Order: sequence, then C-alpha cells, then structure tokens
Amino acid sequence: MEGRYVRESASEYAELALPNDTNALGTLLGGKVMHLVDLAGALAAMRHARAVVVTASIDYLTFLHPVRVGQLVILRSSVNRVFRTSMEVGVKVFVEDLLTGETSHTSSAYLTFVAIDEHGNSVPAPPVIPETEEEKRRYDDAARRRAERLALKERSRR
Repeated sequence: MEGRYVRESASEYAELALPNDTNALGTLLGGKVMHLVDLAGALAAMRHARAVVVTASIDYLTFLHPVRVGQLVILRSSVNRVFRTSMEVGVKVFVEDLLTGETSHTSSAYLTFVAIDEHGNSVPAPPVIPETEEEKRRYDDAARRRAERLALKERSRR
C-alpha cells in the first residue's frame, strides 16, 4: 500500500462559539470542545485512510484557556502515525477573537482512529509519510504514546 504525506490529510475545522453551547459563565462547555476535537480528528483520519473511521481512544485533552461566546474555535488536525488499521491523530484547538483578531492555543489532544469497511471490519490504512522535522518528531512520539496506550489497556483488563 502506497503511503500518503501528512500534508495530504491535514485538516482545519472552524465553528463559532454560540450561547447554546456554553455554561453559566459564557464559556464553551468542555464536552462541546471534545465533540469538535473528535470531528476534526476524524476529518484528518478519513482524508488519510479514504475510509470511514471510528474513534478508538482519546489520550487526554488539555484546556489551557476558556473559549467565550462569540469567539471562533479553529481546530487543526493531522495524522501523526499509522499502525496498520489504527492511526494516531493530533488535534490543536485555537480560539480567535473576531473583534481584535487575537488568537491563542487553547487545547490539544491525541486520538486514535480505526479505519473500517462497510461491514464494520477494520481495514488497513496507508502508511503516513512525515516530511518536516516537526512531522518526524510527532511520528516518533506516536510510537511511544501507542506503547503507553497498549500497556494501559492491558492493565485495565486485569
């Protein structure tokens, strides 16, 4: 199977923070951010695999700054590494104040997606080809995180 460059599936998704998705303080609900992270990650995974994908895990999600009503949430995602049928996707969340143009990094997450066929069976995904130093670092780091995920999965089965 021929590999695909990271840049071929890198994705960006944006959504306005609206009152319906905020708490009493007027900041975006954490669950809404998680939902957007899952969507953005799936976009990159599907573009890479050219298949339907399902979320297998989310390592963690950090919240560095709140997102306020009226701000633009921008999510950037890319495939870090492929492990046959599963792939690690990194998602960074930014917020833009549309009145000032100021942007800041507000969240980050690593997700694992599995490519599946029309019957729900896992299928191989093409290898990812990192080009830049940053992509190569993320590629190498993904192997370490996968080992940690697998060890945690094994411990939780006991």
